[in-house]
Amino acid sequence: MPYNYPVTYSTLFFDLDDTLYPPQNGVWAAIRERMNLYMRDKMRLPSEQIPDLRRYYYETYGTTLRGLQIHYQVDPDEFLAFVHDLPIRKMVQPDPKLRDLILSLPQRKYIFTNADSAHANRVLDALGMQGCFDGKIDVRALDFHCKPEPLAYQTALFLAGETLPQRCVYLDDSPRNLAPARKLGFFTILIGDDDIHTAADLAMRLPHDLPNLMPELWQENHRHP
Repeated sequence: MPYNYPVTYSTLFFDLDDTLYPPQNGVWAAIRERMNLYMRDKMRLPSEQIPDLRRYYYETYGTTLRGLQIHYQVDPDEFLAFVHDLPIRKMVQPDPKLRDLILSLPQRKYIFTNADSAHANRVLDALGMQGCFDGKIDVRALDFHCKPEPLAYQTALFLAGETLPQRCVYLDDSPRNLAPARKLGFFTILIGDDDIHTAADLAMRLPHDLPNLMPELWQENHRHP
């Protein structure tokens, strides 16, 4: 059933990986493996310790990179270039239906990702979705503060020129990343699951389901003044 929303939404934030395309594409799993290789081959860390260490950094700091910066002073440019060195065009296919859907939304639209803009550009190129968004808020724009740190969401609001999180919709496949946004006042949508979650106001399998589950976004009274 569609919901009735009393708020006029002016800005939509979209996570990138496993949100704009399904996780079955294998991109995120490949990135994790590249992280393991970086920590083994570049940092000479013991292979048997890497999975637990990477998991600990992810859970503690939001991203593996953030933990490696804090504990090992890793060069973020080298790390990001290495872990995102993937054949994205072989893994992600063009999605003209999603392109048309996002272009039809009257609100301002931003990519909001813990990856860097170079990776975001490669993914958007593969999806055929360059030009669909008003901007990309990446890990560098966040000064390497990343979701789920509350500062990341506050920075995203500032960079998007928003003062009220209540006027924003945020779509992500991770309940962990949605929870702080919802606490701040964003309307949160969990992608990849039909079942509602405590971190989300709405849940859907794919962003393609937006017109059916949140048609109010296209109504005139939801256009940005």
